[in-house]
Amino acid sequence: MGKKRTRHQNPEPFLADDNASSASKNRNKPRKHHQQEDKLISSGMSSKILKEAMIQQREVQEEVEGQNPIKQVFAEEAANAAGLDEEDIDEFGGFSETQSQFGGYEEEIDEEDEKLLEAFMSKDAGPQRTLADLIVAKIKQNDAQVSSEVRPLPKLDDSIVELYKGVGRLLNKYTSGKIPKAFKHIPSLQLWEEVLYLTEPEKWSPNAMYQATRIFASNLGVKKAERFYRLVLLPRVREDIRKNKRLHFALYQALKKSMYKPAAFNKGILFPLCESRTCNLREAVIIGSIIQKVSIPPLHSSVALLRLAEMEYCGTTSYFIKLLIEKKYALPYRVIDAMVDHYMKFLEDERIMPVIWHQSLLAYVQRYKNELTKEDKVNLNLLVGNQRHKLVTPEILRELNNSRNRGEKEDDLISIASPISVINKTIEEDRFDIPDVPMEED
Repeated sequence: MGKKRTRHQNPEPFLADDNASSASKNRNKPRKHHQQEDKLISSGMSSKILKEAMIQQREVQEEVEGQNPIKQVFAEEAANAAGLDEEDIDEFGGFSETQSQFGGYEEEIDEEDEKLLEAFMSKDAGPQRTLADLIVAKIKQNDAQVSSEVRPLPKLDDSIVELYKGVGRLLNKYTSGKIPKAFKHIPSLQLWEEVLYLTEPEKWSPNAMYQATRIFASNLGVKKAERFYRLVLLPRVREDIRKNKRLHFALYQALKKSMYKPAAFNKGILFPLCESRTCNLREAVIIGSIIQKVSIPPLHSSVALLRLAEMEYCGTTSYFIKLLIEKKYALPYRVIDAMVDHYMKFLEDERIMPVIWHQSLLAYVQRYKNELTKEDKVNLNLLVGNQRHKLVTPEILRELNNSRNRGEKEDDLISIASPISVINKTIEEDRFDIPDVPMEED
């Protein structure tokens, strides 16, 4: 056997030996080029690297999915072409069921006002038409043999039918995350209504309806967006309010997104709702809160007021008129005159007008009193003489008295008694002699 090696031990272990001192000297020397540590990458550069990596990963994924001929037909360039940020859609976290279903807007619904408004609602109006009703009628018109089917299918390729029926099943259970690429491509299709019908929109989850509204509001033109709002979004919103006596938060947010196209919102949501003459006070308060919160261009507000003033009156129409007036836009004279004609329709109406009607008239007079002609003011004084409210009517008369006529300047106010002041005085003297007719209070 070889001689056993003896271990070298430092007799003074707590004192540095020569090797330790030389090591410390070497440690103090500057490092060579290949030994230098890498510097930290800036946050801006790291974000660029991550972004480039995500783009490359997406390209690889597209190449893999491009091998499927069905998916290749429905590429995803349509959303990018319209400027819609797909990352926002795909990273959607969903709305919690515990979030406020009024969208943070609460207003008590007076049962007496609700009953009074029912007198102005149509009882013969049929159910509102949906996209399914429209497509089914079109299919049955072209092919009489499918009249017996419960839900007939349009004449499309079988692979497309199966694809979008599968998309519909996903949207039925959708809560958060990515939306199928085939669905994002629907706005660019020529037969987009038939394809959308295959997904069964009436069965979508509320979160899916919100995502669909975001996509269609950004990718469709005004006319197509109007049809989507009127045939898909509005029936779903009204059905949810009818069942739950309030609106799901995701559907409320979908309505706010629909205001991205104000003209489509007016023609697809507001006008059909009022023309149906079945809009109740609860629906008016919920949908009206969106009009109150979201900024609307003056041109679209003017068109909305003109249309509401000319259509057949429904009690809740006054609520929407009041909200639009309170936005305090400078309206053209044509709209101001149309509003006077609207109120004068009720000069000889024997029904008790709801409180909201008097409030909308007060808001109109307060905002546009100096834009009214002398003849308009005489007519409005006659109107409030027949349609009175013990709290609101004195305020209307006060606004009419303390205003100048259209075209006059502030210094041109006439101090002498005018026909208007004579009528106002007569009404003020007689307002305590009103017969005992039940009146609505605020």
